[in-house]
Amino acid sequence: MNKKEKEAILAKFKEWFQGSLIESHRKNTEKLKNINEFNINPFLLYYLANYLEGNSNPESLAKALVYPRALGTSITTSFGTQMQTFITIVLGAYGSTTKGIDIEFIDQVDKRKKYCQLKSGPNAINKDDIKTINDHFQAVKNLARTNNLKININDLVFCLTYGEDSEKNSFIKELEKEYTVYMGKDFWHRFTGDKNFYRDLILAAGEIAKEVNMKHIVDDVIKDLSITIEDRFKNISS
Repeated sequence: MNKKEKEAILAKFKEWFQGSLIESHRKNTEKLKNINEFNINPFLLYYLANYLEGNSNPESLAKALVYPRALGTSITTSFGTQMQTFITIVLGAYGSTTKGIDIEFIDQVDKRKKYCQLKSGPNAINKDDIKTINDHFQAVKNLARTNNLKININDLVFCLTYGEDSEKNSFIKELEKEYTVYMGKDFWHRFTGDKNFYRDLILAAGEIAKEVNMKHIVDDVIKDLSITIEDRFKNISS
């Protein structure tokens, strides 16, 4: 990858981050005006409001509901799904037709075709995922034998778009006993051939982030939700 190609990809990343990820995040945040978007735990709601704001008035209750969704689960889920789409469509990886494989790409280090299961980051895998991932890779190996395809065990890779080696949890370490794991910098190096691509992607995201201010949207959501909360929980003393 030359400098011009790299700059073009980073520009596409910024465009995707701004036009797709951030826009999706905004829409998902605005949905939180509807109290039915939440599975409310009435035993914890008042506690969390007081923990956060020191009181349990309707606005504080709304904040206790909105903040975790708007700043946590909503954007985390969107990022994982949309990053895979970005890699497949924008960066030119081949979405795999092989069941259980997310993308296929040519490793720019060893020049071999990789069959990749892709997750966003180290916390995106749990105990139940291990068997599923192993089963999918085993199916690929069986298919390769049936069709006389030369697939090396090292060509079956589990990749994470971000994370550091120190963040590998027990589930990732379990997978590493049999399969290759590429995380963060290593994945992007293999995918693009550029050792610094991961760092540059993070910097590109930071540049876009400086242009974003959704405080007024979050404030409006909290205001509207607090009105509904006041009506629904008016018989409960604060």
